[in-house]
Amino acid sequence: MKIQINNLGALKQAEFALGDMTIVCGGNNTGKTYATYALFGFLSEWKDVLSIDIPQQTITQLLAEGVVHIDINEHARNAQSILRNGCAGYTKRLPTIFAAPSDRFKNSQFSVSVDLEEIQLVDSYERRMKAADTELFSITKTKSSSELVVTLLAEKGKTKIPQNVIVKVVGDALKEIIFGRVFPTPFIASAERTGAAIFRKELNFARNRLLEEMTQADKNVDPLDLLFKVYQDYALPVKANVDFTRQLETLAKQESFISAQHNEILEDFADIIGGEYRVTKNDELYYIPKSKSVKLSMDESSSAVRSLLDIGFYLKHIAKPRDLLMVDEPELNLHPENQRRVARLFASLVNLGVRVFITTHSDYIIKELNTLIMLNHDKPHLKRIAEREGYKSRELITADKIRVYIAETAMVKLDGGVRKTRCSTLTPADIDPELGIEARSFDTTIEAMNRIQEEIVWEGE
Repeated sequence: MKIQINNLGALKQAEFALGDMTIVCGGNNTGKTYATYALFGFLSEWKDVLSIDIPQQTITQLLAEGVVHIDINEHARNAQSILRNGCAGYTKRLPTIFAAPSDRFKNSQFSVSVDLEEIQLVDSYERRMKAADTELFSITKTKSSSELVVTLLAEKGKTKIPQNVIVKVVGDALKEIIFGRVFPTPFIASAERTGAAIFRKELNFARNRLLEEMTQADKNVDPLDLLFKVYQDYALPVKANVDFTRQLETLAKQESFISAQHNEILEDFADIIGGEYRVTKNDELYYIPKSKSVKLSMDESSSAVRSLLDIGFYLKHIAKPRDLLMVDEPELNLHPENQRRVARLFASLVNLGVRVFITTHSDYIIKELNTLIMLNHDKPHLKRIAEREGYKSRELITADKIRVYIAETAMVKLDGGVRKTRCSTLTPADIDPELGIEARSFDTTIEAMNRIQEEIVWEGE
């Protein structure tokens, strides 16, 4: 899956492909967050923005004969056209995604393209539509079949089904079957997560207080309109992050596939935070440090504990294979040693089938990933080093699973390659199976610091 961006924030023109692990690094104000938020918004809303046309003759046949068979592959072959039209519609929604004035996006473009071989139909599908106690119609796809079967269940004349309802439900089914395996379910930990962890209860109370105040306001004020305007002040990823944090007590009752099948990942995470998060019977959230008989509220806990809160709950309670875990600056408030551990945690998740997308300023994370790539070879001395340094086989990763992009100013082709210009873009970084990632975004700064220090030490000699 490739994403193309034009005139979005600092990014003039950029293209990147989603890998098993995708990393965007670079300086401040270079467009990393714009690319991240735009991708999260699309993956959150693709079911709404994509549209599949259902011919009128299909609906006519269904109503006349009671059943119709739809060739799914016929619609799948139009995937690029469906995506192109959907992305055009999504681009118009960017002001809402970013909660920003529409004139900032008047020249923006966001598009997604997939190769036909990336499209693998969902194995089976079944949905039944009801009205009150009456079943109206069913939509099914059996394993190994490429036909969608729509069957009327209500007796003729007993219940009238609006045609627009049938069209929407059948279209939604086709979108799920064709694109359900192409687009991962995203979860985002935004850079604002530390504050959300502290004020999550207050955010809830603020909403309640606002509702109370609105009931006492002037009768000419529309309370729902006021509430809507207040909540549009947040970009969609931030709002999603805050909403997730406010629901932790409810989410704690669920179990992820990691919790059920891979408890070693949760143990690794517990080592990073030095304890565990716990929700009590009274729905109170605490952090419990290891080997200590004390429980701390979030405002009593360290900033590192707060910054990893939503990631910890995601891993334990809702993670699913093929998800996309998106983390804006995972290094927030973390000691370099824990930044290394987080890199190893991400590699373990990728090896379990969870995709990871991060933006980072951390040289420690990049260099630790380099180590994981370099150690992942069948050589005796590498095995000795891995064992001596405590690396686990599940943490080692191959170079082909990682894509790295550097947000920087570089030469790009515009107008279909007719002319070139220097502008803000995303440049792919080289990744060597033996040496790892070429992180020149950090290397330039590190080399400058080393040069200055060497001059300080040796130039006076």
